[in-house]
Amino acid sequence: MSIHSLLKTSAALGALVALTASATAQETTTITVGTVNNSDMIRMQGLTSVFEEQHPNIKVNWVTLEENILRQRVTTDIATKGGQFDVMTIGTYEVPIWAKQEWLQPLDNLPETYNTDDLIPAIRNALSVDDKLYALPFYAESVLTLYRKDLFEKAGLEMPEQPTWDFIAEAAEKTADKENGVYGICLRGKPGWGENMAFLGNMAREFGANYFDASWQPQFESEGWKKAVNLYVELMTKYGPPGAASNGFNENLSLFGQGKCAMWIDASVAASFVTNPEQSQVADQVGFGGAPCGTEDCPNDGYNWQWAWSLGLPAGSQKAEAAQEFVAWATSQDYINLVAEREGWASVPPGTRTSLYENKEYTDAAPFAAATLNAIQNAKAEPTDDKPYFGLQFAAIPEFQGIGTAVGQQMAAALSGSVTADQALSQAQAIATREMTRGGYLK
Repeated sequence: MSIHSLLKTSAALGALVALTASATAQETTTITVGTVNNSDMIRMQGLTSVFEEQHPNIKVNWVTLEENILRQRVTTDIATKGGQFDVMTIGTYEVPIWAKQEWLQPLDNLPETYNTDDLIPAIRNALSVDDKLYALPFYAESVLTLYRKDLFEKAGLEMPEQPTWDFIAEAAEKTADKENGVYGICLRGKPGWGENMAFLGNMAREFGANYFDASWQPQFESEGWKKAVNLYVELMTKYGPPGAASNGFNENLSLFGQGKCAMWIDASVAASFVTNPEQSQVADQVGFGGAPCGTEDCPNDGYNWQWAWSLGLPAGSQKAEAAQEFVAWATSQDYINLVAEREGWASVPPGTRTSLYENKEYTDAAPFAAATLNAIQNAKAEPTDDKPYFGLQFAAIPEFQGIGTAVGQQMAAALSGSVTADQALSQAQAIATREMTRGGYLK
């Protein structure tokens, strides 16, 4: 073969290699996932390589944000059709609202192996509109009272099956030891509709109040809200950590794990972390109680909340097929098994699948499993005669996000001592009344 022929052949081979590489690059789809900086999501991010090995033509780009910032970013992106995210981490507040606005893609082409019938009915229903799923639950939660058994024993206390707020106040006083860095109670103080207002909205319910009455009148100046917020400020001022108005879920998780909180009332998902000896200094001393009750007649189903951090796909996405592959993987039974294999059964994402709570390996490893399932199943988020909205710690109406954010600032101001609790509630009432009037709920 002549030199000229060899050069032509070499050039042709080079062109073929370049075309093949180009085709391979074109076949690779990169999806961007926006998620919250909670420990379960960070673990999911760390396991991305397993997904990418199984799906070599899909690459995953992560944007991990603090909770309040994530909510702002994904809400702005989906409302403006910005296209920044292919997968959004959203919750039971956003899904019914956004689905009705046709902002989310229905997830109705899932493989049979996904087994949607295995999803816990209350969680599946919360993420569905007209019997169509619009997001898949990554983990779900209700609320538990986490407490230090050793400190309770030292104080001569025993956690009741159904604690009251009177008991919680007594326990906070008897277990507080600020000189040695132990606080009687740790609660959310960071402002945000999903931060301090998630806790306070539920606490107000525990005193018999809602966000709005049956006629959509805001209830922030009701007796229930006044009792709840005044007690909250009193407990945190006397027995809580300094700078509590800056503490959200993650900050309190760290404090409890360091042994600095005798009690912490918050999302049940925290249980798997505070009982993990690699993440908690008091792992073998954690007990679990239900959500406290502030009224004389506590309901049999308790005062729980309901939430599911879930993965949804914005409508109009050009990468929907790859994005759905990812969300189906991340919320599957196979993913649960993967976490169990890598981290142990107690660390798997809780609250989404019935089969998990029928798995003896899980229930043996997770002392909080029964309490979590009971709280989720007894959280009745549907509208009632005195509550016209879906939701417990939130109200699933578009206006709530703005109201909750603004009111959360007022509650943080009360906690920091800038205003009194009653002054904060008066401002909250004015804010909510104005926004509900603008929204057409009030005349």
